[in-house]
Amino acid sequence: MQQLLEIMRELREKCPWDREQTPLSLTRYAIEEAYEVEDAVRGGQVDDIRDELGDLLLQVVFQAQMYSEQGAFDFNDVVNAISQKLIRRHPHVFETEKFKQMSPAQVSELWHQIKAKEKQGKPQTRLDEIKPGPSLQQAQAIQKNAAKIGFDFANVQDAYGKLEEELGELKQAMLNQNSDEIQDELGDCLFSLVNVGRKLGVSSETALLGTIHKFRTRFAYIEQQAALQGKQVESMSLEEMDQLWEAAKQRR
Repeated sequence: MQQLLEIMRELREKCPWDREQTPLSLTRYAIEEAYEVEDAVRGGQVDDIRDELGDLLLQVVFQAQMYSEQGAFDFNDVVNAISQKLIRRHPHVFETEKFKQMSPAQVSELWHQIKAKEKQGKPQTRLDEIKPGPSLQQAQAIQKNAAKIGFDFANVQDAYGKLEEELGELKQAMLNQNSDEIQDELGDCLFSLVNVGRKLGVSSETALLGTIHKFRTRFAYIEQQAALQGKQVESMSLEEMDQLWEAAKQRR
């Protein structure tokens, strides 16, 4: 572990790419690495799992190093914080004289009680209980939570009308050629589309994952057919690729 920390310090001193990173610029890599860990675990190859866990650990070390440079905290502080939290949230393990044998359900209830106590005195809003996660999934959870107190469209038609309104604003932003405005309006469109899906009882996260899988399969077919024709896919025209795409759509 000490060797890894020393390597990270040296990379921050001598590598131009590592040196220009910020805590915010790195967050997307942490998310990517977490997904790759999940994929490796599903694959079941222990070497892949080991490597992906290492990549995820690097993100923790990298972030800790940057905050250490600011004088905020270092990696040891991160380790100490999580160690204390685990001890604090598992009194049934570390204070056995006070907590006898407990069932999994009792352990879960105790965990939530301790978390609630830790949050006492901290500013809380209704949406604080929504955990960060995949953006579509998080958007749907936020909308569902807000809907519980009546902050919601009456029906799917109204939600769809809002989507059309946001699409119009995106189109205007494109005409204005304002990149910040375009990003903002695109986000509004996606959020509104998730709302339509929620009103239809559809998980936007699941729907998009299905489309991604479908696209991967069809694009792989294009590459395979190009190879059978002795062609490089990069040299094919859009018309040729479209023909293969249509053929891929007919396959089941």
